[in-house]
Amino acid sequence: MTKNFDLEGHRGSRGLMPENTIPAMLEALTLGVNTLEMDAVITQDGKVVLSHEPFFNHVITTLPNGDSLPESEEKDHNIFRMNYDSVQQYDVGLKEHPGFPGQKKIAVHKPLLSAVIDSVETYVRENQLPKVMYNIEIKSSRNTDHIFHPGPAAYADILLKVISDKNISDRVVIQSFDPRPLKYISEAYPKQKISLLIEGQQVPVDSLEEKYGFVPGIVSPDYKLLSGDDVKKLHAQKISVVPWTVNDLPAARHLFEMGVDGIITDYPDRINLRTIKGETD
Repeated sequence: MTKNFDLEGHRGSRGLMPENTIPAMLEALTLGVNTLEMDAVITQDGKVVLSHEPFFNHVITTLPNGDSLPESEEKDHNIFRMNYDSVQQYDVGLKEHPGFPGQKKIAVHKPLLSAVIDSVETYVRENQLPKVMYNIEIKSSRNTDHIFHPGPAAYADILLKVISDKNISDRVVIQSFDPRPLKYISEAYPKQKISLLIEGQQVPVDSLEEKYGFVPGIVSPDYKLLSGDDVKKLHAQKISVVPWTVNDLPAARHLFEMGVDGIITDYPDRINLRTIKGETD
């Protein structure tokens, strides 16, 4: 691999800072990521907000009154049915995350995508860093259309307007497990880079146009599903391969040797090109 290996900070730097927040993105920048990976959902008033779920996850949420959110009630706090002024009253950074004990606890709310972009671009400029890419996930599924999110075309249009308004379209990849918004984007925004996320199935390496109605520039599978043969077949079609979520250094080194084009990690402090290559200070 080359220096162009794409190190992506998952939800910013989920292992270190509260996920999908501005502090998580800025922390990732200090660690030298090439790409900030994040998730985008839509509010009732049409705002694009960073959130992995289209509702408030009980694991990370403190209610506006200071109480913890019971798991049984989390889907009642549906972001698609809330205006953003209500969304920002919830805290998503103070609770201890059982999966990430080293994650810093700070008071923070789910930010607007526009605010994330402004903060990142300012930080990059002030610290004279290379321009960063954004890998933004559309969180849609056929079963939850118009319940937790708009339909695929409207979802994509709302998201891409923010990206266009911020003049960063050439540095954005739109990813999704749902091929529907990706197919729409491939037709309505043919210059926009897209990535097909894969989980729970064999990595698709043949007849992608026939299967999905488009050919993504990137295929991004669960790394445990990926073989060296898959990488070779996708590369033969000029499709990049960026697996997720790689938090184990031996696994990262194995993937690197297989020839992947990048990795997505919760820990860009531990998993990066230098540690993967075994370089020491």
